[in-house]
Amino acid sequence: MTGQHGGHAFVRDNYEVGPWESHKGQLPLKPNHVTIAEILQKKGYRTGAFGKWGLGRVGSSGDPLKQGFDRFFGYNCQRHAHNLFPKYLIDDSEERVLEGNDRGLTGQKYAPQEIAEEMLKFVEANKEAPFFLYYPTVIPHLPLQVPEEDLAQYKGQWEETAYNGKSYLPHPTPRSAYAAMITFMDTQIGRLMKKLKDLKIDDNTIVLFTSDNGTTFLKDQVDYEFFESVGKLKGLKGSVYEGGIRVPLIVRWPGMIEANSSSDHISAHYDTLITLAEIAGAPVDVKHDGISYLPTLIGGDQKEHDYLFWDFVGYGGQLAMRKGDWKAVKRDLKKNPKAKTEIYHLASDPGETKNLAAEQSAKVIEFEQMMLNAREEPEMLKFRFGKYE
Repeated sequence: MTGQHGGHAFVRDNYEVGPWESHKGQLPLKPNHVTIAEILQKKGYRTGAFGKWGLGRVGSSGDPLKQGFDRFFGYNCQRHAHNLFPKYLIDDSEERVLEGNDRGLTGQKYAPQEIAEEMLKFVEANKEAPFFLYYPTVIPHLPLQVPEEDLAQYKGQWEETAYNGKSYLPHPTPRSAYAAMITFMDTQIGRLMKKLKDLKIDDNTIVLFTSDNGTTFLKDQVDYEFFESVGKLKGLKGSVYEGGIRVPLIVRWPGMIEANSSSDHISAHYDTLITLAEIAGAPVDVKHDGISYLPTLIGGDQKEHDYLFWDFVGYGGQLAMRKGDWKAVKRDLKKNPKAKTEIYHLASDPGETKNLAAEQSAKVIEFEQMMLNAREEPEMLKFRFGKYE
């Protein structure tokens, strides 16, 4: 949202506000933080967010309606999003009750369906104006919940072991449920693409599809080996190895991007703000770490990053930095602030199977100094080891 990497960003983890079941949201962005939505809003774009928001509850300084969005519908607390048949969803600043739901395994109103409907209404309502649609779909994040009619297409296709554990809700056919959830997500994106075409604005709309992290490590619920979710990459969600951070980016822009083309340009999500701002012709006068990849999209002279950096407070505290084909990783920094640096050569070892730190001592020194220079320690990091209240 702010175009800053983890070493500069204000929010670096899910800092929880209030007791778990209070659904009071997470550490809110401050009033002086500028999001891509604010930048585009000032340019005359109508802005809408539909799905999951974890940057401030209703009324806080991080409320999406105070961070550049004209419209919000969905969950504004990541804890609340741990059930897809919730009792309510946030409709701008109010709670919209979902009749027939009790936060059980099933219910009458499937939240991802309700969110998709509002998302499509936003497109319809703004078809005559420039708009920015942010659709952070809550699926296929756990729990495994999907309408029975969607589940039916996969049930019986594979051998299943029921999940009856304590993290998230149980499910008798976890493989079928996970596949059905992804198909449901695909269907909603298909509906969005059809809506753009039906409104005759698809040729003047750029669509970007990506993911926020690798597949969950909760194997009893999502069998990542069966689905080959990260291929031969190392690491899963919560890891700064490639399996946790290397994600797809698919972009459609008829007449501007050649269909079926691809690029080896190395980029990160914090490039999105400056890229979209450049596409919209919107000025950016705030600090950010991004480099626009618009030249890559339309065939121009692309500037490259000196390095990419990940500073992740969660899952024990981790750092990662990539420079060219080389990558450094530091893990478990909460327990051991002096944790050793691992070095990998991604061009020859994309699976990060061989730590070359012992034979690349100069690289260790270089990366450690670069990491130190790339980080800032804002006041909020005093909450690093506890909850934000």
